[in-house]
Amino acid sequence: MKTIGIIGGISWVSTVDYYRYLNTGINDAAGGLNFAQCIIYSFNYAEIKKNNDANDWDATLQLITKASKHLQESGADAILLAANTMHVIADKLQQQISIPIIHIADATAEAIQQKQLTKIGLLGTRFTMEMDFFTSRLHAKNIEVLIPGEEERAFIHYTIFEELGRAVFTQETKKRYLQIIQNLVDNGAEGIILGCTEIPLLIQPGDVSVSLFDTAQIHVQAAVAFALKDC
Repeated sequence: MKTIGIIGGISWVSTVDYYRYLNTGINDAAGGLNFAQCIIYSFNYAEIKKNNDANDWDATLQLITKASKHLQESGADAILLAANTMHVIADKLQQQISIPIIHIADATAEAIQQKQLTKIGLLGTRFTMEMDFFTSRLHAKNIEVLIPGEEERAFIHYTIFEELGRAVFTQETKKRYLQIIQNLVDNGAEGIILGCTEIPLLIQPGDVSVSLFDTAQIHVQAAVAFALKDC
């Protein structure tokens, strides 16, 4: 079994799920007492958030590169960035390390193609919704991406950091998310990408009428496949 290096703490809430999904995924596939062979490097998220708010992605890249090299030197065979937003530096990070990065957007695009959908709504941080590091990989697969309006994007971004990333989940926030999702569906979205790894803790498949793409679970499924390849 290959060893997965997880960059976590971005946030710790979703990192818990990544670890759980990876272990249950390996066990579902391999059975018995087989579980994930992995190493986790968990950040103090305040350091990452400070850089991101200042739009200093180079500083974040330095932190993530150092952590990834530690994982590589410790025996990791691939890197799993346990957050959508961190993939903004994924291409530059890949140039700094010799083991592959399992890219969350590539795995998500494949999952969408499997359902034969071509028009998708995207929720996430402002970075994920407004920058092209995620959407460009979907566009390359001929998947059209819809994002919420400015006010809705501001609400989603705020609640991700001030509520969901702190493990705070309220019915009021959930109701607003469902309204935003419905607006995207009304504009033609055939499915919705939950493009922040905390959002699936608030919104579940039974809450909406279209397919939901939980990027955390999709990402981990790709890691499971990598870990067990040739086993």
